[in-house]
Amino acid sequence: MPLPPAPGSKPKPSRESQRGLDWFIFFLADVQTGFGPFVAVYLTTQKWTQVEIGFVRSIGSIIGLLGQMPGGAIVDAARSERLMAGLAVATIGCAALAYALWPIFPVVTAAATLHALASCVLGPAIAAISLGLVGPLAMGERLGRNARFASLGNGS
Repeated sequence: MPLPPAPGSKPKPSRESQRGLDWFIFFLADVQTGFGPFVAVYLTTQKWTQVEIGFVRSIGSIIGLLGQMPGGAIVDAARSERLMAGLAVATIGCAALAYALWPIFPVVTAAATLHALASCVLGPAIAAISLGLVGPLAMGERLGRNARFASLGNGS
């Protein structure tokens, strides 16, 4: 029978918890980094001009830039970082579905905005989950592991 952790120390995270976060980051990486180029190609096949595609992608980028601090604050205020991450992934999925089903300008603009806002929440949520999993002393190692699995996930 394992000994209980010493008072004031954090128990070591389980291998299953570590692997769960690893796989989440692995599969999420391509969604986060590869989404834009695929959308551009898809919208080109839908007879969108390069100007229209660039405009919509610029809107998403600006929203993503402006939403970084509020996204982190939302995660800090949330009771469940896992729920926030799940909602962000579901939002990204809904945005992808909107692109596919209704490739018209207002819908695609709204989808790009939702995707950018969800991404602003997803990064801080992953950082918060990582911190909660390993604690502050092992955070550097965990962030390195996150980066390793993200690189593997997007093939770079």
